[in-house]
Amino acid sequence: MIVWINGSFGAGKTNTARELIDLIPNSTLFDPEVVGAGLRHLLPEKRLDEVSDFQDLPIWRRLVVSTATALLAEVGGVLVVPMTLLRQEYRDEIFGGLAACRIPVRHVLLAPDETILRARIAAREVPDTPDAKQRVRQWSYDHIEPYRAALPWLTADAYVVDNGRVDAREAARRIAEAVGSGDAAACEIVQTPAPTAETVAAGVLLFDERDRVLLVDPTYKPGWEFPGGVVEPGEPPARAGTREVAEELGLQLPAAPRLLVVDWEPPRTPRFGGLRLIFDGGRLPAADADRIRLPGPELRAWRFVGEEEAAGLLSPGRFERLRWALRARERGTVLNLEAGVPVGG
Repeated sequence: MIVWINGSFGAGKTNTARELIDLIPNSTLFDPEVVGAGLRHLLPEKRLDEVSDFQDLPIWRRLVVSTATALLAEVGGVLVVPMTLLRQEYRDEIFGGLAACRIPVRHVLLAPDETILRARIAAREVPDTPDAKQRVRQWSYDHIEPYRAALPWLTADAYVVDNGRVDAREAARRIAEAVGSGDAAACEIVQTPAPTAETVAAGVLLFDERDRVLLVDPTYKPGWEFPGGVVEPGEPPARAGTREVAEELGLQLPAAPRLLVVDWEPPRTPRFGGLRLIFDGGRLPAADADRIRLPGPELRAWRFVGEEEAAGLLSPGRFERLRWALRARERGTVLNLEAGVPVGG
């Protein structure tokens, strides 16, 4: 099990975590900051200069999952992880990766009043040079607004502890009590084991009367997606698509969807790649859209979007797949792609 202590920079996460490992038997402190520090020695300076925060490095997010998994395999018990996560897609990616490894996460948010938070930042012990003090404190101040913007999803996702007027020991005691009682429950997130070989996946495009396409927002990975999923052994791909639409949206398609795109996704570490099929599920009547019901642990939202808006929601590879699927739908044909690029004329 992991107890993930979230909160703005300066909220007291690390001090609380140190106290918490004395209160939870067989617990170990894991600070993902050490992963970021290691990457500063491993990655070329050119790559490091491309980001302002190591959380923006996909390798950091993958290493946090793999390091936490390896630590738990080595020492067992409970990992206490003090780390600010303000971008929901990064939370999705990391917690989803842990869920895929069958590791439950108790997500706790330290939420002192902003006035107290600012006072703590001002009094925070930082490297004893004027430039370092200013830089570290300004970093914390700069992240107050992103923290404030993230509060709606954070407070919905995490067990909230107001530690504004209590010390780290008391905050840790409240967390330990909530974890022990089950009040700080494990995050409801789908457990999707990582593939061990190439896969075949089927996605289904559903349209509204304005020909906007329906996308869904998974809880367990970053970015938006088409309804769909991995084809099970012995399952026809079109049937897999209709099954996924029923499971994800609660809708029964009246007929088998028509194939639009076959895309070969090459293996790129750590992904194995495979075949990605996109089907046309047709227009969705407004009455059917009103009946959409999402599975909470797997999907948090759905929306109809135009092609331009989809470009900002989908990963580049998925957007290329969508772009060519829309062209295939317009032409009444099927397109064969390799890595998102048409082949074979």
